[in-house]
Amino acid sequence: MRAWLSGLDSLAASYRRVIFANLSGILSAAVDDGCIAHNPCAARSVRSPKADQRKVEPWPTERVHAVIEALPARYKATAAVAAACGLRQGEVFGLRVCDVDFLKRVVRVDQQVKMLANNRPYFDLPKLGKTRVVPLPDFAGLALAEHLRHFPAVDGLIFTSRERQPMNRNYINAHVWKPALRLAGVEPTRHNGMHALRHYFASVLIDAGESAKVVAEYLGHADPGFTLRVYAHLFPASEDRARRVVDAALAAPADWLRTKPDSAQV
Repeated sequence: MRAWLSGLDSLAASYRRVIFANLSGILSAAVDDGCIAHNPCAARSVRSPKADQRKVEPWPTERVHAVIEALPARYKATAAVAAACGLRQGEVFGLRVCDVDFLKRVVRVDQQVKMLANNRPYFDLPKLGKTRVVPLPDFAGLALAEHLRHFPAVDGLIFTSRERQPMNRNYINAHVWKPALRLAGVEPTRHNGMHALRHYFASVLIDAGESAKVVAEYLGHADPGFTLRVYAHLFPASEDRARRVVDAALAAPADWLRTKPDSAQV
């Protein structure tokens, strides 16, 4: 088991933890059924993969614009929607015309594009099966309208390949996204994937004072607790927030602060 775990070192920490948890669950069921005597994942000498301790470092706005500018015309709006609406990559690729309400300025996230083992895309519910409605800022609305003007939807799907097929994330990441990063002067690492635009969206909301509950709702997280664990370092400290709130409430100078104390009262 230890040797097997060491062979997973090339994978992301979160993915290693999921794989380990799934295997441990299978082996625990095997113990319950009498197939094996004990679960080797539970041995004291076997340690569960640690969570990635790297803190999210949101991109500055200038980098977001630079990367969007570096993308080919067909793909610019995908990044604009990810940054302005906080959608996952697959959710952006799965957007349909009927999901976008330009009048009410909202987007309904009902599906995503995922990949089969044979590298073929297919449609599925969003992660955790959580559909949601998110605001449509003018930046994203204009980008979508312009995209549809130049690249009409195919069977209602807004973003398609040049072959008029659903987007293949493996191709996009390798042949579209990474070259755009290089053109924008950004290192093409895993941490600078398209998911960085989702982190940017979250950081903008947090900086504007939105609660963890609201951020979690717009991101489609399972619960606000997860949002806090990921972005806790971006939320202002309670002491700083308390000082700002109280100072704002008592901002008007009081008369007694301007009046020199009477010597008889000192």
